[in-house]
Amino acid sequence: MINRINDRPWLNPGKNKKKTGRIFCLLALVVVILAFPAAGTCNATAAVKLGNEVLLESYSHLIDGKKVGLVTNQTGVDSRGISFIDILTATKGMKLIALYSPEHGIDGTAKAGTWVESYIHPRFDIPVYSLYGSTRMPTYEMLLKIEVLLFDIQDIGARSYTYMSTLQYCLVAAKKYNKPLIVLDRPNPLGGMIVEGPVLEDPFKSFMGVDNLPMAHGMTAGELARFFNRNIGADLTVIPMEGYNRDMSFNDTGLPFVQTSPNIPDLNSVYGYMATGLGEGTGVFQAEKFRWIGGEGLDAVRFAELLNGAGLPGVFFVPETRGTAGGVRLEIRDPYSFNPAKSGIYALAYAFMLGDFKVPKSTSNNVVTFDKIMGTDKIGRYLEEGFTPQQIEACYAPALQSFKQEREHYLLPQYGPSNSVIISEVPVSER
Repeated sequence: MINRINDRPWLNPGKNKKKTGRIFCLLALVVVILAFPAAGTCNATAAVKLGNEVLLESYSHLIDGKKVGLVTNQTGVDSRGISFIDILTATKGMKLIALYSPEHGIDGTAKAGTWVESYIHPRFDIPVYSLYGSTRMPTYEMLLKIEVLLFDIQDIGARSYTYMSTLQYCLVAAKKYNKPLIVLDRPNPLGGMIVEGPVLEDPFKSFMGVDNLPMAHGMTAGELARFFNRNIGADLTVIPMEGYNRDMSFNDTGLPFVQTSPNIPDLNSVYGYMATGLGEGTGVFQAEKFRWIGGEGLDAVRFAELLNGAGLPGVFFVPETRGTAGGVRLEIRDPYSFNPAKSGIYALAYAFMLGDFKVPKSTSNNVVTFDKIMGTDKIGRYLEEGFTPQQIEACYAPALQSFKQEREHYLLPQYGPSNSVIISEVPVSER
């Protein structure tokens, strides 16, 4: 099933296929498979077929005869770990003429926050436009020659991770410059059942949070695109995965996990990203690629006792001192029940209760990174006032529940039910 904001009768996988082109395509793919090594450890019997594979197998008419631009990076691989850039360049009947890269660059090696320059790809002789340099939104000139824009990047399920911010900016540009945007869907590695954390408030929108999402949104890239597009109205098509269910862990999919950025080399770092990385500017910090959280002067044993006594599901906290800083190492024991955003809020609150930490302050002219991550300045105030994590959780619960209900409108039904109240689907045009 294909999901599109503006349904059109010609979206029929049985139409507009070019048999000759497909034969050439299959032959070319054999060459690609032999020529290029997999991008990560892969499973030949993957349970899930990615959106990029479904596009070529069932919806190739959407790009046949078109000049195509592709927003991607090193995570844009198929279920065998083969780069979708290589696959598209070997695909007959369309022409890949431009690439667009998010934060960390097309190969994912640039450090966080480092500007990346645009350049000409040395192998394919096409432009690689940086969307994390002088501009973060595709410009008129960047989109001028393409006829359709594809988006194929693996997210990690956290609002503050900027790849989905790039998706939202691309939707805005697609609307502005009248270009169709096709999102090739991929799993949320945290699954689709955990939705948690304070919901971002409008004054705190930034590239670390472009819309009113909680910290953990529990949505795929395609679902987020549908959510973003409620306020944009771009010509959006989502190519769903086949075989995916939102209650899967990433390991259930059988897909290769490709390092998404320098500090996210594996799933342990994905799980730990929100659980350990919320304390920016407070003195509570993460280490070892989001596997450890602590701070100067903390009693590691007491910190672990509080966290382990809180009943946080799916995780065990091991006390560990790093120099003069006390902290805990995360052991993720059940990825299905582990709640990274909730665990991060609890860790931060208990650290403030045990240690001497300060909340950075936003001003009318400058919103600090801590508040951008939180999506609000209220969490900082709660920490200063000595709120328990349970009290903080209760404070953001009403807005979170409202988001869960709104979210239901944009979930792809073929991925199964969510953990929220089910609301009947209403066409976007009627809302």
